[in-house]
Amino acid sequence: MNESLSYVHPTPDSPWGTYLSQIDRVMPYLGRLARWSETLRRPKRSLIVDVPIEMDDGTIAHYEGYRVQHSLTRGPGKGGVRYHPDVTLEEVMALSAWMSIKNAAVNLPFGGAKGGIRVDPKKLSLKELEKLTRRYTSEIGIIIGPTQDIPAPDVNTNAQIMAWMMDTYSMNVGGTATGVVTGKPIHLGGSLGRVKATGRGVFVTGREAARRLGMNLDGARVAVQGFGNVGSSAAELFGQAGAKIVAIQDHSGTVCNARGFDLADLMPHVKDAGGVGGFQGGEAMAAEEFWDTDCDILIVAALEGQITAARASRIKAKLVLEGANGPTVPTADDILADRGVLVVPDVICNAGGVTVSYFEWVQDFSSFFWTEDEINVRLDKIMVGALKNIWDTADLHRISLRTATFAVACERILSAREERGLYP
Repeated sequence: MNESLSYVHPTPDSPWGTYLSQIDRVMPYLGRLARWSETLRRPKRSLIVDVPIEMDDGTIAHYEGYRVQHSLTRGPGKGGVRYHPDVTLEEVMALSAWMSIKNAAVNLPFGGAKGGIRVDPKKLSLKELEKLTRRYTSEIGIIIGPTQDIPAPDVNTNAQIMAWMMDTYSMNVGGTATGVVTGKPIHLGGSLGRVKATGRGVFVTGREAARRLGMNLDGARVAVQGFGNVGSSAAELFGQAGAKIVAIQDHSGTVCNARGFDLADLMPHVKDAGGVGGFQGGEAMAAEEFWDTDCDILIVAALEGQITAARASRIKAKLVLEGANGPTVPTADDILADRGVLVVPDVICNAGGVTVSYFEWVQDFSSFFWTEDEINVRLDKIMVGALKNIWDTADLHRISLRTATFAVACERILSAREERGLYP
């Protein structure tokens, strides 16, 4: 008898509910491995920690932190850490599960994990942020490690955060353990090419998808939601390929320019102002109007749950690239499919970041580092090969790219589960 998890009650369009729906859809393609499928619906380990710190004014503040290891069947856990006021256990569970699928889809020797702290980091000083990071790392230190679970940057975390995490873990184990996190500064064992790797992966999969659709990137109109590391890097690469970035939305506002933005002017503004809002090289528009943008390609690189059923019926793009994790709810997926809109799902589209994280982890173990050109060539080869395999599966079963990605990934995860067996 299988009972549902007692500590989370997902709705159909919530992150965990969305993931469970995606697993339900892949069941007909698992064959004999379906008997193991319940393991996909249950995180292996969920850790909730209290993170107390002394603030600059002498008061004591408490924050709730999480680290979820969804699957360790194919290797150590791998997944980012996000700092956001809306972080919940359910969200982190879903993100860790999508990491399991993503790593298996690209055939990396990792399982899936994710972490987070419910905090608005913009309200903390740099010293408070360091204290928060170090205390959180100490609290989850019992389950992370270079061969156990390797955190990385995510929303509102960066190379500095990873440096503090690596140093804290190293101090606790009595030796420098560079491989405990990825996304570190270069001189602490970080990898060249890591910062723009996720955006590059979005571009590479988008380029291949456009080729299949017969869409010429030169002159293609692109709209981008989320203009952080992923969205901006992808936009730059599409711009270099001749595409026009005609609309951008981030936390600071929404701007459009039918002729295409001059990215050379836009990027300094974003760096100085902290977002696209107020940029004079385009016109401001209402946030909800973004979904009516006349474009060929839509990149969603913000947070999960952004493409709802209502928005899916308005999207004019023929190609949607999921730079964020879980940006499309299942009902919206069906609407886009019925309208003939091709969606390259998150679990392959944004896998460039974790692929180069894998390169970083390998380089840390060997203490031998590759050039950025070598990394980009290896990344492109892996992404193109993985997408081709997924597309062949989609064509064979006449299913969506998302279901095909889950079919490929789940087959690898469950085959490993079956071969390892159950202990004791």
